[in-house]
Formats: sequence, structure tokens, C-alpha cells
Amino acid sequence: MDGVFTRIYEIVKRIPRGRVATYGQIAALAGNPRLARVVGYALHVNPDPEHIPCFRVVNREGRVSPAFAFGGENMQIKLLEDEGVELRDGFVDMAKYRWDGR
Repeated sequence: MDGVFTRIYEIVKRIPRGRVATYGQIAALAGNPRLARVVGYALHVNPDPEHIPCFRVVNREGRVSPAFAFGGENMQIKLLEDEGVELRDGFVDMAKYRWDGR
């Protein structure tokens, strides 16, 4: 799993400030679109949250995680809003803020 986690972390580091990506999107970019749950687990055990911005990852509907590992849902919302991402009822407008993966 270490190799998969390393790929996941490297992709998450590329998500630009003010953008979000989905678990499934990260899984696909890591080489296996079926690993969305593994992405979630990898982010939950993020060894370096200062440099691996796991708060920029949301579900496919743009919802933040109710179990955000580093301070709960409200912390994820605060971190996203600090970067200029607008949320409504805990959801990000994916058409506006989704990272294209490049």
C-alpha cells in the first residue's frame, strides 16, 4: 500500500490553492478509479498535513467530510473558505471549484 499512498499524496499536493478534487478523481489519477475508499483512508492517516492538503478533497457531490481527520468538518470548511472556496451547507460548487487534474 505504501506505493499507492505515495502516489495519492503526490497527486493531492498538486491540487491548487482554491480548488478541490474528489476521492474518485484522485484514485483515477493514481491509476485505479476503484480505489476511492483507499484515497479516503490514505488522507485520514496523512503523515504531513502541512504539505499534503487533504482538506482539498471532497466527495463526488462536493460535500466535505463529516469526519475530517484534522479538526472535523468545520475545520475543513474553514480551510477551504480561507482559500476562497465558497460552500453552501457543507457543499462545494464542483462546476466552479473542481480541479481539472492538470
